[in-house]
Amino acid sequence: MDVLRPQLVVVSNRCYRKNPIHKNEINTAEEDMFTDDVSSCVYNDEVCDAFSNIEETANGFRILMNIPSAYFKFIIGKKAENKKKLEVETQTQIRIPKAGQEGEIVILGHDRKGVSSAKTRIDLIVESARQKQPFTHFLSICINNIEESFVDFKTDVLRECDGDRGLDASLFQNPKKLHLTLGTLALLNNTEITKATELLQQCKEDLVQSILKGQKLLTRVQDLEYMNDDPNAVDVLYAQIKMTDASHDVLQILCDRLVDKFSAAGLMPRQFERVKLHVTVMNTLFRKDPSGTAQAEVTESRRNVKERESFDAAGVLRKFGKYDFGPQEITAIHLSKRYSTGPDGYYESVGSISLL
Repeated sequence: MDVLRPQLVVVSNRCYRKNPIHKNEINTAEEDMFTDDVSSCVYNDEVCDAFSNIEETANGFRILMNIPSAYFKFIIGKKAENKKKLEVETQTQIRIPKAGQEGEIVILGHDRKGVSSAKTRIDLIVESARQKQPFTHFLSICINNIEESFVDFKTDVLRECDGDRGLDASLFQNPKKLHLTLGTLALLNNTEITKATELLQQCKEDLVQSILKGQKLLTRVQDLEYMNDDPNAVDVLYAQIKMTDASHDVLQILCDRLVDKFSAAGLMPRQFERVKLHVTVMNTLFRKDPSGTAQAEVTESRRNVKERESFDAAGVLRKFGKYDFGPQEITAIHLSKRYSTGPDGYYESVGSISLL
């Protein structure tokens, strides 16, 4: 680690410098339900809190934290070591609901700064743990004008490329779920879902109107590309999004700024510098996930990565590499629920904003 360039962690629009303390190796034979222990995320935190949410009581100070129960084990740690260490180092008492129960975490202390420090450390532990959670929702743009041409594409590929290694009907996306993915979120309770939907609505005022300035986002879905570097061993085949007017960079700017907003709010990991605008048309994960919710480009955690069988896409690229699926006007951005299907066949939406 470069001490002059420590890792920065953004939590609730605040930026913290992460200075991990070296710890002795843990005996792997003792691993139990807290295998995902993040006790290494103990920080020499620099308290930047304005104390606005800390209440003064007759016995000192307290703050309430609404955190999904899925994160409690990371805060508690193996044999409650994390919790005890936090309490000792911040001179606070941390009350966490019992296993299997939802509820607020309560931090109590005689010193306001100690309570704030404990909150900051818990925020950082949760932020680190969030990266390990399978995503539950994602920001998406529905591509619903090309269903007919996509079905024709599927029929033509299966006919013209019959016999190519690993190629079969199970690889193709559900036509009603064709979409762009802007980013993924792990929202584990109603409070987090509400926060995400409210932020999306705020983006309508803060970003959409100022960036689009009333203009339409007219695109064309065409030309195939693949994720890896060998066309004979492909996991994901996707179609590119191309603008049809002079506003070529507007959609890219809007998507990047949206991800910036959600990342700064601690709701979405910032995986890439720019959002990759593409529509997945074939994916080897669809063999085991016919719902069409798999995202090969999103790595949830190494422990969840399963062996997948690639397919030979050389013939598809040679015969259909310049395939034109047709025009698509971008009209809305959805906060979509993973593993779901709405009344129209697209993903169930828990919130959306119109771009018109």
